[in-house]
Amino acid sequence: MALTQAFARSGQRRSWRWQTLGYKLLAWSPLIILLIAWEATTRAGLFTPFMLPSLSAVFGRIADDYASGDLMLSIGTTLWRALAGFAISAVLGVALGILISQYRVMRWFFDPIISVGFPMPKIAFLPIMILWLGLFDVSKITMIAFNAVFPVVTATIAGIEGVEKQVIWSARNLGASRQRLMWDILLPAASPQILTGLQVALPIALIVGVLTEMAMGGYGVGAVMQTASRMADSPGVFAGIIEIAIVGYVLVRLMNMVRRWLLRWHPESLDATAS
Repeated sequence: MALTQAFARSGQRRSWRWQTLGYKLLAWSPLIILLIAWEATTRAGLFTPFMLPSLSAVFGRIADDYASGDLMLSIGTTLWRALAGFAISAVLGVALGILISQYRVMRWFFDPIISVGFPMPKIAFLPIMILWLGLFDVSKITMIAFNAVFPVVTATIAGIEGVEKQVIWSARNLGASRQRLMWDILLPAASPQILTGLQVALPIALIVGVLTEMAMGGYGVGAVMQTASRMADSPGVFAGIIEIAIVGYVLVRLMNMVRRWLLRWHPESLDATAS
């Protein structure tokens, strides 16, 4: 009897693994089809190698760059700038959002600036950053932080102001100070919204980092892609696109994991675990 139950449980586990694998393949099937079509069309000669190199040639270029060490150097440099700018925007954005939500004079001063600056393409300030700070890491990281800070600020303001007023009134009636109210009530309640803003800011930081590298040169994936474009090196350009896509996907997945860990006490994580 025990042996029969053990075989049944083993069969259920295998069935569950196959179902999970099937769901994952189904989710990734559009991308797999696109990659297969890419390789097939290039091998059929529908595009010249200059217009669209084969997928195998692009992956071969990535393998060569990895073997030479250029791949890790360029990706590491781009990640350093993007994450540094993202960290600065996270700290400044949350702090500024708290101040704006709590003090009228801060809202009076920053509200029109954010209203104008949020929708505008802030990459337009790149020439000014070059004039003021030069072509090196300081100007690139500053540009990244400047672009990524806006969604963090607005998410922080929206999260704090979205806390139920009854909860705030109850805490104040119990004698909570402004500081205790912020740390024990407002920030925990607003943390899902703040983390959403950070999830928006992280891809922005990577995108702006690549753009600044393309414009300013130096090391990094964007600079390597720009150099390859000037040399009519089509596989090098497409290799950079794939590298950035993979790095961006990994960063987004890691940020999702951080969100689930930080909000493990929150109903959204408990509901996800239960389901």
